[in-house]
Amino acid sequence: MPVLDTTDTATSVSHDPPTRSPGASRPARRGLGRRLLADRKARAGLLLLAVFALAGLLAPVLAPGDPSLITDLGATPPSADHWLGTTAKGQDVLALTLRGTRSSLLVGFTVGIAATLVALLVGLASAYLGKLVDDLLTLVTNVFLLLPGLPLLVILAAFLPPGTTTVVLVLTITGWAGSARVLRAQATSIRGKDFVAAAVVTGERPLRIMFREILPNMASVVMTTLLGCVIFGIGAQAGLEFLGLGDASVVSWGTNLYWAGNDGALMTGAWWAFVPSGLAIALVAFALALVNYAVDEITNPRLVSRRRRKS
Repeated sequence: MPVLDTTDTATSVSHDPPTRSPGASRPARRGLGRRLLADRKARAGLLLLAVFALAGLLAPVLAPGDPSLITDLGATPPSADHWLGTTAKGQDVLALTLRGTRSSLLVGFTVGIAATLVALLVGLASAYLGKLVDDLLTLVTNVFLLLPGLPLLVILAAFLPPGTTTVVLVLTITGWAGSARVLRAQATSIRGKDFVAAAVVTGERPLRIMFREILPNMASVVMTTLLGCVIFGIGAQAGLEFLGLGDASVVSWGTNLYWAGNDGALMTGAWWAFVPSGLAIALVAFALALVNYAVDEITNPRLVSRRRRKS
């Protein structure tokens, strides 16, 4: 009977760890911030926002003096002395636009943060604290959604004392309800996940579950909500002030449009009195929309897969 020689087969078995080609290395998981910086739309939007933020911070240096000071120049078109011209009251339009950046961005981001916080608290409480709390908060949310937005804004702004604080308060009151419904739906879907049930079984407190288990998984929706509320805050502030319901002594893009309308800039053809502030509002909203679209594109699986197929 022949004897099998197992020497070759035994020595042919290699115990070295398998090698992996460089191209097959597993990509490291990157956070939302890094993925945003890697997206061209987000980079363009953030760069545009940074330009406006720097313009607002450096406004006293770029345009020193009181921008609301009335002179005898009258309405003059753009020139070497006044790059964006002057208003009917002889005020430098560039100085007004730069100073208005501070107030408009401050109000917009303050309203965005405040409205998002209210919407987030309502959405998390509705999704997790039981049916009674959910029914009550849903009723309150529906009431604010059914109220007509513009008339409510006008009524609140007309009866409250004028000022930046009043504008922020009015816009927060009228701007949280729609976002609360979206965040409630997202939180409700996450509440049914296994890791939330495991946290309940281990005896974690409701507040810890809401803010440590549910909230981190809503980061992309919260950021999208925040950006939308900031756009709403900037646009609504300009609309209120254009209607004369803000503090006309505060320099902002909305008050610039208000005074341009009062001075008849459109009828006299003094386009330089209102175009810079209107264009600034549009560009900031465009920058925020770019970032918003990038967040949705990064976090939405359908858009991610569609972009990979195209590439």
